[in-house]
Amino acid sequence: MAFDWFRRRYTDPASAADSPQQEAPETASPPAAEPAQVTPEDYLAFAKAAYANLKAREAARSASVPTPSAAVETPQASEPTAPKEGIPAPPSASAGDTPSPVAAAETTPEQATSSSTAAEESGSPAVPTVEEVPGPAQSVAAPSFFDLAPRAAERLQALEATAIAEPEPVPAAPEPSTVPLSGTEGLVFDEGFRWSAEILAAQGRRPEEISAEEISWLQKLRRGLGKTRLNLINQLKALVGRGPIDQEAVEEIEMVLLQADVGIDATERIIQALQKRMREEVLPPEEAVKYLKQQMREMLTIGDPTFAPQRDHLNVWLIVGVNGAGKTTTIGKIAHVARESGYKCLIAAADTFRAAAVEQLKVWGERAGVEVIANPAQNTDPAAVVFDALLAAQARGTELLLVDTAGRLQNKKNLMEELAKIRRIIDKKAPAATVEALLVLDATQGQNGLRQAQVFAEAAKLSGVILTKLDSTAKGGIALAITQQMHLPIRFIGAGEGLEDLRPFSSYEFVEALLSEY
Repeated sequence: MAFDWFRRRYTDPASAADSPQQEAPETASPPAAEPAQVTPEDYLAFAKAAYANLKAREAARSASVPTPSAAVETPQASEPTAPKEGIPAPPSASAGDTPSPVAAAETTPEQATSSSTAAEESGSPAVPTVEEVPGPAQSVAAPSFFDLAPRAAERLQALEATAIAEPEPVPAAPEPSTVPLSGTEGLVFDEGFRWSAEILAAQGRRPEEISAEEISWLQKLRRGLGKTRLNLINQLKALVGRGPIDQEAVEEIEMVLLQADVGIDATERIIQALQKRMREEVLPPEEAVKYLKQQMREMLTIGDPTFAPQRDHLNVWLIVGVNGAGKTTTIGKIAHVARESGYKCLIAAADTFRAAAVEQLKVWGERAGVEVIANPAQNTDPAAVVFDALLAAQARGTELLLVDTAGRLQNKKNLMEELAKIRRIIDKKAPAATVEALLVLDATQGQNGLRQAQVFAEAAKLSGVILTKLDSTAKGGIALAITQQMHLPIRFIGAGEGLEDLRPFSSYEFVEALLSEY
């Protein structure tokens, strides 16, 4: 049962999470006014129900894992038993009495005595030994190595003919408890789980629709925005603690937003909305924060909030950006999200200029379980790699083709022309494909990243932004600046270095993680 991260629903129609409500794309949109009427007790009951469903789903998955049967242990207990019929038993009953090849080669006179005794019982003439020869012992020469070697070889051949081959030990199958279940590691009903469940409930989700991956991601997102949130929350709490919001408090809120790199345009819009609301009524502190969240959600929502590849159709996503922004790792993470969501994915390694870029992309493709199409030669034409990748995607029925491009600076004219050439190849070879150009921005660069986006938007025909490294900066407000000044939607956000630390963007979840407390 796969969870579609793009549409926030389970793809298995037989699961309980598949319902008519999930077909609507509004599942990731900001909630209406109804969630404000829900009491904390209702949210607690929702969290308990979601936790119970997750544990029941985990138990069902554990039961579906095959348990080690008794047949695995049977060869170890039954096969090393009595010898089969028709095979004579070894001379000694115990395994310790059976001489090894080394011991057989070092046969002593005492062992030769035992072999002569066995020969007498079988009717063959006995070989005189030291004890059987009368007279003084010093008059009899001890058997030499050359006398004992033929006897040892004959005895070794007899032992090999009558030996019983012991079966090799069969490795035991792993216990079901040791098989990790994806998304359930460390799932604990704590304040973080309750907060995450409340965020999902406010978006109209039902307890049986919640996945453990969503709970884990929301907690990662909140931790990633911790630096930005601490600066905003601490100063906002100091402001709203004075009482109703006045003009002086509004000016201080403006300074707080600018420090978080929200940007001048976005800050002015927020402040104007607060001032207009203040002229209508006196705002209590709680209502001021709630109104601030609402304004931010509206500013971050551009176009259709659901951004997903089309099923049974070729989608080509060009991933552009400067070197160092996390472009290659972002491709691997998006490929992981697509594969986990049930899409047929392929990666084109068209960044042929940077050293070891292809090798790095292959490593991330292997981690995500997605094949990488690359040219083994050095400094090959990126457009030729994209051409080969398009042929492979069309032949295999691929639904999502991720194209890694060279890290382009805005002053590198030749590289920007190469990107235009790639688009011409796509338009000619796959005219029906849905093409998206996504710019990867490093959130730690703040306003510098915004200037990069302005130049790339003109040359690369951008359709969206991927914001990375939010866990390493206190300037998470750059997301608002991007949407307001560039009018580009944010499609993905990254809050960590792991394979599962990048997910589709949700304005409601982002704002709540930015301004909410447990």
